[in-house]
Amino acid sequence: MMRHSMQKIGLLVMVGLLASGTVYAQKAERKNVRAGNKQYNNEQYTEAEISYRKGLDVNPRSFEGTFNLGNALYKQEKFPEAAEQYQLLAGQGEKLLMDDPANAEKLAQVFHNLGNISMSNKDYAQSIEAYKQSLRLNPSDDETRYNLALAQKLLEDQEGDGGGGGQDENQDDQEQDNQEDQQQQQQPQQDQQDNKTQEDEQQQNEQMSQDNAQQILDAFLQDEKDTQEKVKQAQQQQQQRRRTDKEW
Repeated sequence: MMRHSMQKIGLLVMVGLLASGTVYAQKAERKNVRAGNKQYNNEQYTEAEISYRKGLDVNPRSFEGTFNLGNALYKQEKFPEAAEQYQLLAGQGEKLLMDDPANAEKLAQVFHNLGNISMSNKDYAQSIEAYKQSLRLNPSDDETRYNLALAQKLLEDQEGDGGGGGQDENQDDQEQDNQEDQQQQQQPQQDQQDNKTQEDEQQQNEQMSQDNAQQILDAFLQDEKDTQEKVKQAQQQQQQRRRTDKEW
């Protein structure tokens, strides 16, 4: 009887130690996440990244830590690293929604930012899919809807400039060159100069079209940055009014 009692006591002690270790880990994770949030709100994104990574060292499966780390990396324009964190969450989307339907809003932000990263890489097809997924989770997000429309327009322009007609265009260029060679033998020097002027104008127009596309993309990225700053300020004001113990 004494031996069985001692075994039970030992088991209870072990369970107690495990429970206390779990509580300690949760407190350590929350402490680092809170520190990171404060640094993030103060635009200390490098420091916030360090704090979030410390939190993830304690709990690698932390949704808040992974999400916030992705945002801190995004703010530093470390887009490949940010995308890696976002992809981790995107791959767990169904589970996260089952755990808490309120995660839909953050997942929508995850796909929105993934779309922006693809846009910055001019991978418009991938950005379109990311924006669509974001809108499935948050259909009322007008900013994502605008970005989706812009990505679709830029993809259309991209395919129009470098689509499947490349071979026919090359053949047309060769035929045009041959015709110009014949004309150069027959026409006076002034006609040759006119042809050269037309070619220069065509090249200038093509360059202007490319420059316009780049200007549209640059303007989008700047608008996106400005909008995110406004959203962040609004969220901070709302959090100050409804401060609770639960972070994010």
